[in-house]
Amino acid sequence: MLISLKALQLELPAVAKPALKDLCEIIASLGFPVDGVEQGLEGPVLDVDITANRGDVMSHRGLARDLAAKLGQDLSPVELDPLEEGEALVSVRLEADACSLYATAVLALGAVQSTPPEVRAFLTSLGSSPKDLAAVDASNELLHRYGQPTHAFDADKLQGGIVVRWAKVGEKVVTLDGVERELGGTDLVIADDSGAIALAGLMGGESTKVTADTRRVLLESAWFEPRVVRAMARRHGLHTDASHRFGRGADPGMARIARDLLAARLKRWAWASVEGAWTEGSGPIPRAAISLTKELLQRVAGEPLPLDDAAVKLRNLGCGVEENQVSLRAVPPTWRHDLAIPEDLAEEVLRLRGYDLIPSSLPPMKSDPEPLSSAYRQRLSLSRRLAALGFHQTVTLGFISPEADARFATTPPEGRTIGNPLGYEYSVLRSSLLPSLVHAAESNLRQGAREVRLFEIAPTFHATPDGPEERSTLGIVWAGETGGQDPLTPQGPAHPAALQGVLAALGSSDAQCEVRSLEGGILVAELCIGSIPAEAERVIPTFQGFSRFPAAERDLSLVVPLDLPFRRLAEAIQRALMGTPLQSLTCVDIYRGKGLPEGRQAWLLRLTFQGDRTFTGVEVDGWVGSALEAARSLKAELRG
Repeated sequence: MLISLKALQLELPAVAKPALKDLCEIIASLGFPVDGVEQGLEGPVLDVDITANRGDVMSHRGLARDLAAKLGQDLSPVELDPLEEGEALVSVRLEADACSLYATAVLALGAVQSTPPEVRAFLTSLGSSPKDLAAVDASNELLHRYGQPTHAFDADKLQGGIVVRWAKVGEKVVTLDGVERELGGTDLVIADDSGAIALAGLMGGESTKVTADTRRVLLESAWFEPRVVRAMARRHGLHTDASHRFGRGADPGMARIARDLLAARLKRWAWASVEGAWTEGSGPIPRAAISLTKELLQRVAGEPLPLDDAAVKLRNLGCGVEENQVSLRAVPPTWRHDLAIPEDLAEEVLRLRGYDLIPSSLPPMKSDPEPLSSAYRQRLSLSRRLAALGFHQTVTLGFISPEADARFATTPPEGRTIGNPLGYEYSVLRSSLLPSLVHAAESNLRQGAREVRLFEIAPTFHATPDGPEERSTLGIVWAGETGGQDPLTPQGPAHPAALQGVLAALGSSDAQCEVRSLEGGILVAELCIGSIPAEAERVIPTFQGFSRFPAAERDLSLVVPLDLPFRRLAEAIQRALMGTPLQSLTCVDIYRGKGLPEGRQAWLLRLTFQGDRTFTGVEVDGWVGSALEAARSLKAELRG
């Protein structure tokens, strides 16, 4: 956002004292970096980066208010001549809950109107071209100076009263940029008897715009729901100065003040006379008090901070504060909608105090870490087992289009449709993982992949009377040709029985999950994680240090029966060597060729011993002898 230094000094004379470089550093310390400084018609113009949650700073008055709180200085008073409200000259009806306050007035313009040179220079410096129309230029100047968007209609072009309502489906309006826009039922419009004449919070309409021939104007200063304005701006691709302010949350307490300021400017610039002023709707609802305890402030700050200092800083921000020895209660001002919880107050105290004063040391960890949840351990185990079976884990979006959802949906989309989606293709909460997984598999096959094995573990959603219900789900896709890597492995399409075997290895039964074969030979399966047996409680073994002494290895060549399982032989040897420093027992070679008795095979076993000292040959030979005796108990013999 562009900030004129001269206009900023008018709001807060104290900023004239620091050098420009120092001022930029002070603004940055408040959390608003200055990206650059240019020379405008009135002097330096600062390009300030404002965060999205601080719509109250998107004006010269707003930034000056934050600087005044930081510097402990007073703002310049607003020169205000409040209008005396009376009977409505034009009926105003608020039929949509997205507009709770609509302040207006009707003024008759004089024969001569002109924008003061200093205002023209101010608007030009901020990239806004003056129109030489007092009502338009005054509205733009107020927006940049005080952050409250206003609008002026040609009162003689209005047909009947003003209605703030939701648009009718298919209704059209030509906006000030000359574009005819087709509206939907979620668009908020300003209308008269002829239909929609403006998009609320975005842009006025061509049919009632102010021109050089305008003799009477109807002023608009209102409060519109931020979510509605943001959605409209995105839907119509229409991002204006007004939508940026309303979309980030305008100050509801500023609506009447901005109308009165706009009327005062028209009196001076266009010799206007007020015919009437009135307001429809109610003012801002008083904010609830937020309690900030000394303990919470210390926890957030990382060190003890006095509550009376915190109270001073919050009062500088415009909060109403009551304090005692252990806590304080603060009521945020109408322009700070982002202050909602105690942590917000603590962060504001630290911001004004200075981020550079926050201690850099981390708090000590006094508690033991929490154990991993059984659900997390189950998902981790499933991921590792599927990865070991050659499947690749994917992450896809939880929002899909209605068409993609319908292909695998188990419930209707009602109850899962997003009210304000990013786009049509992201408008439904998915009830199945398969649409996205199948799309990914098909994309890989088109790019030349011979075989695709994908899985995803993520939430799916099912509509209930109480809203969408989330379920943890496993989806698997197997597509393409398997095998063919060597002459012994035949090539062919994936078989449903193979995927059923994968599911069985995970603990799922045939009754719990059905393998489906789609067009193109794509196999899919999906099941709820809750239907898979949970992981057993994890036992963390005690760590044993590594030995600094060399390991001793011995090979034992045995002739064993063909029907003897290796596990049985290994368990027998391990029992015989219990209490010895046996580190590992592996079978490194198997021989079933000539020279062996019928019904026998040869195994080459490798035993590894390692401990806290170097072993003698006699000791190792004794352990190997015990292993041989255990093997002989299972009809194994030493190979001659």
